[in-house]
Amino acid sequence: MLTNYLKIARRNLLKNKMNTAINIIGLSIGMACCILIVMYVVDERSYDRHWPDGERIYRVALERKYPDRVAKYAIIPDSYASVLKRDIPGVEEVVRLFAFNGNAPVVFKYQGQTFEERNVMAADSSFFRVFQTALIRGNRDQVLNRPNTVVLTQQTAHRLFGEANPLGKVIEMVHGPKLEVTGVCADLPPNSHFTFDFLQSTVAPPDVARPENFISFSASTYLLLKPNVQPETVQAQFPALVEKYAAGQVQRNFGVSFKEYLKAGNGYFYFLQPLTGIHLNSHLEQELGTNGSQTLVTVFSLIAVFVLLIAAINFMNLATARSAERAKEVGIRKALGSTKSQLAAQFLTESVLLSLFSFVVALVLVASLLPFFNNLAGKQLSLDFLLGWRLPASLLLAGGIGLLAGSYPAGVLAAFEPIKVLKGKFSATRQGYLLRNGLVVFQFAISVALIVCTLVVFRQMHYIQTKELGFTKEAVITIQGAGFLDNKTRAFKEEASQLAGVKQVGGTSSTPDAQNFFGITFRKPDQTETVTGRAMVIDDDYLASMGMSMLAGRSFSRDFNDSLSIILNEEAVRELGLTDPVGKQVKSPDTFGAGEAEVTYTVIGVAKNFHFASLHQRITPLFILHDKVFNGFNNQIVMRISAPNPQAAIAQTEALWKRYLPDQPFHYSFLDADWNRLYQTEQVSERIFGLFSLLAIFIACMGLLGLAIYVIQQRVKEIGIRKVLGASVTSIVALLSKDFLKLVLIAILIATPVAWYAMNQWLADFAYKIDLEWWVFALAGMLAIGIALLTVSFQSIKAALMNPVESLRSE
Repeated sequence: MLTNYLKIARRNLLKNKMNTAINIIGLSIGMACCILIVMYVVDERSYDRHWPDGERIYRVALERKYPDRVAKYAIIPDSYASVLKRDIPGVEEVVRLFAFNGNAPVVFKYQGQTFEERNVMAADSSFFRVFQTALIRGNRDQVLNRPNTVVLTQQTAHRLFGEANPLGKVIEMVHGPKLEVTGVCADLPPNSHFTFDFLQSTVAPPDVARPENFISFSASTYLLLKPNVQPETVQAQFPALVEKYAAGQVQRNFGVSFKEYLKAGNGYFYFLQPLTGIHLNSHLEQELGTNGSQTLVTVFSLIAVFVLLIAAINFMNLATARSAERAKEVGIRKALGSTKSQLAAQFLTESVLLSLFSFVVALVLVASLLPFFNNLAGKQLSLDFLLGWRLPASLLLAGGIGLLAGSYPAGVLAAFEPIKVLKGKFSATRQGYLLRNGLVVFQFAISVALIVCTLVVFRQMHYIQTKELGFTKEAVITIQGAGFLDNKTRAFKEEASQLAGVKQVGGTSSTPDAQNFFGITFRKPDQTETVTGRAMVIDDDYLASMGMSMLAGRSFSRDFNDSLSIILNEEAVRELGLTDPVGKQVKSPDTFGAGEAEVTYTVIGVAKNFHFASLHQRITPLFILHDKVFNGFNNQIVMRISAPNPQAAIAQTEALWKRYLPDQPFHYSFLDADWNRLYQTEQVSERIFGLFSLLAIFIACMGLLGLAIYVIQQRVKEIGIRKVLGASVTSIVALLSKDFLKLVLIAILIATPVAWYAMNQWLADFAYKIDLEWWVFALAGMLAIGIALLTVSFQSIKAALMNPVESLRSE
């Protein structure tokens, strides 16, 4: 029986080539989209799930409350690590991780060879007890328990030492200590929210005293909780710890009691983040890497379901629309003794066969498109994803889609009454007509919503790229690792400023694309209330090099001794409550090791607000100090270069760098490219939204085309009669198109509020964003109408131009 079903199914599918092609194209594209998105979603959700005991590992994060704002940090004061394990019974182990700040790689030497590493971190000796990655060489309890020791990943060890045993070998950090290799661990998988190639010990040499720190943030701190201990129980004990350990430092640093400090609107609220939720749900300041987005994963999952639904709807629509064509076949089969279940089985066999063939085509499409998709999404996905249980599961799912999509048409066709059908009295039911129209509306509602989402994402990204930032990011390069110049910094900058093609050169501790703006606190001399904001250190030429504007006063200058001068941004002036700020004094308990209780600075200027963080965050108070505070140290150098020939200026700068630092590689980046990387997640959204919106619309149009072909075939004689009676081509095309356009209009009405709500939620993540204007929804609607008209009009015009003699010949 099954063989007979398959033979008949094959004949019917080959007999109706156009209908079969439309279904296969729609289903295969829908399945390919679904597979690609599922691969992306599974990869995003797999982060940090490979760690043993990962369900017991939590990161301690901080919600820092200021008098008029709240900031959340992924790092906390480093001294809490020791007290958390000692004072909270539910904590089994604690480990701190420190990332090496800046984009510049760390340079090492071994046996006369120089090599550089970008992925360098430091960790406590407890690291391998919390994160139990395989240790290939070394003892996990001892590898990081001495100063100046390092653990390498397996790949790094092989790259540096080949097959030789690396244990005991000493590598020298250029501008740093010598490190002994004490262990080799397995390479960390890419689906970890942090990775490293070098893991250095945090144990300090005996002669180095580290002061306790309970209020300045520096360490990513992770807890391994004891079995069956609830994170809420541990988290509830944090407020007591803060009061016990931070109150004294607050009193010393800010000159007020801890109660007064809290009353002024300050606060430290520590909370636990589950390890497996960090990648998708944590978007705090000072993250160890670029995290994903749970919202994006949810949206893409919905897109996968909707695209597959659109493809399945096409099949149902076309199958039910063609029911009249197959009515006589059903009548004859029933007259010859076929049962309702046998007929249903025949039609379901056709549906499943079509679905399975579409799945095979989808696999070919996935294999072909995977490199393009990886580039689009910034992933390294492979077809290995489908190995093992996933391939048979996917086949079962494809068969299930065939059964689901074919179940209603099979039920309708199998229920035909043979007597009526064979007498020619069969006609389509109102229920079938409403179902087809409802499915078309559903398809186009999804398509319109996707068009709106795509337009909004594109507009927001354009806004980000073109918004006035308060500085000029074009034609600016950033040189990383400038701190290695040390006392030669000023000489290097002066020589660099004389190079052809170089307009201006400035030095700084941080550029607007970076996260290493440090925290600092100030108050007016006559007040105890403090303002905590971000700070940066610059030289005399930085503001001019970046094209930043002064609203009042002056910038730093070689003509003055600006070691105790300060520049405020507008937000800092507002929060400090200063009127006519130039010439006023402000005090800070952050003394940078000066040995004083407070340092007094004189305000010499007010800088116009500029965005020193991404547009996800509002501009906060910024305090700009002169680099004399750190003896002229600049972590980065910025150079404004002439646009026509930037590479020539860069080549000259590299040659100059090599003359000053022959052992230190020259690394630079363009500031505008660095700034755009802050929006990596949004750029992925933009590209994937655009791609899958186009595909969803294409699949919907394939279904609309098939339906239009069928409807027009059913009205061929009507069209012939109308032409004989004098109807014009235009009137016939309008007649055939208007029913479809009504459905699209209904879809637009349904999609508009849904898309408006979804995009409002997405835009809520941005502090600076576009407005959702009515014309975006109107444009999406017009695009949908235009696409539908284009799809239907070709067949409508073809039918309208047909010779009526041909269509009426059988009469």
